[in-house]
Amino acid sequence: MAGIGFELRKMLRRDSLSGLIGAYAYAGVISSGPWVLSIVGILLIGLLSVGFVIPGMLITQFQVSVTYLIACSLILTGPMQLSFTRFTSDRLFERRDDLVLSNYHAVALLATMLAGLIGLACAFWAFPEQSVLYRLLMIAGFVIMSNIWIAAIFLSGMKQYKAIVWTFLIGYAITVLAALAMRKSGLEGLLGGFVVGQLCLLVGMITLIYRNYTSRRFMSFEVFQKRYAYPSLVAIGLFYNLGIWLDKFMFWYAPSTGQQMIGPLHASIIYDIPVFLAYLAIIPGMAVFLVRIETDFVEYYDAFYNAVRGGSSLEHIEDMRNTMVQTIRLGLYEIVKVQAIASLVLFVVGGWVLRLLGISELYLPLLYVDVIGASLQVVLLGVLNIYFYLDRRREVLMLTGTFVVLNFVLTRLTLELGPAWYGYGFAVSLLIVVALALYLLDRKLDRLEYETYMLQ
Repeated sequence: MAGIGFELRKMLRRDSLSGLIGAYAYAGVISSGPWVLSIVGILLIGLLSVGFVIPGMLITQFQVSVTYLIACSLILTGPMQLSFTRFTSDRLFERRDDLVLSNYHAVALLATMLAGLIGLACAFWAFPEQSVLYRLLMIAGFVIMSNIWIAAIFLSGMKQYKAIVWTFLIGYAITVLAALAMRKSGLEGLLGGFVVGQLCLLVGMITLIYRNYTSRRFMSFEVFQKRYAYPSLVAIGLFYNLGIWLDKFMFWYAPSTGQQMIGPLHASIIYDIPVFLAYLAIIPGMAVFLVRIETDFVEYYDAFYNAVRGGSSLEHIEDMRNTMVQTIRLGLYEIVKVQAIASLVLFVVGGWVLRLLGISELYLPLLYVDVIGASLQVVLLGVLNIYFYLDRRREVLMLTGTFVVLNFVLTRLTLELGPAWYGYGFAVSLLIVVALALYLLDRKLDRLEYETYMLQ
């Protein structure tokens, strides 16, 4: 689904500084996605509500509530995202566009039902001391966020690139403004503003979907048929999102690092803020990842497989393969280089940022480790994307499963070792998985012609 790549190449063909900056700026916004933008929104709402929302603990409870909505909705919809992406891309390749919208409705219905049922169960049994309005807003937020992740699947197939960017920016601007406008109502006001903003974002995304897809049937369930099932993609979607959040949950509920914030929701002040700041540092790397992978790599990837399908000479096929491999190496090198620069910048200004936020500089070592971990996550995402293009689901399943196990084991170990080791479990687990992924990718690319012809 290379709609974004087409638009980026169009910007880069201008061969001007404005075209280059525009391509990377748009790529940065889109590739960072709702996750990083929501971090900025949560921090802004918190900072601008100080002095207006009393007691200040309500601001922290709001931020914790929203963080759980994001984490749990990602984990819940993770198994649907990749499998539905594959279903959609296959139907577009077959020129059966009419099946896309109707099956989107089916997946959205499933996500809504699951999120609604889980939300209702938690509202009744997990938050007995909270107000009815708070519980209703949490249910609504969970359902809306789950639908946002499903709707976001379509973004990679659309060509209205500027419209997508503006939808995200306007959605999160409304989120911040609505929360600030309703902050006088305390926790419920902040959460209500967040839900209103996310609903506006979802409506905008659905509008873009309806502008690009039509269907004679409102709902169809081919996506759930056995012949279209991709169990490996279901597991990968679960493992990847679970792996990303696992260390956070462990720190939240560890007696030495976590504390109860509202109902059953815990947080870890010592761990959460450095992680939030670290993920802001991945925007440059994510922008380079999207531009390089979706432009240069995709171009030579298509050339290689077109040469294979078109019956070109072995010499030409090998030339295309070598060029594609060189593009992969250069792309990953640029991701590492740019992300390293962004990390060094945060290392330099980290102390100043913490002082600005009123946070002790004792958090600096943990911030440094988290920045390295988040940077490694960008590299892993780039490598996994290449595996997906090559349709090597087995390797991705193994890598994401290994990440979950390592993150759990190493984070548990660092919790026992003490504060000096906090954050290393996440970073070291990613380092091991990235090294393994690069080793396997190098072997895979060396055997690409053989596997293309002999193992299909």
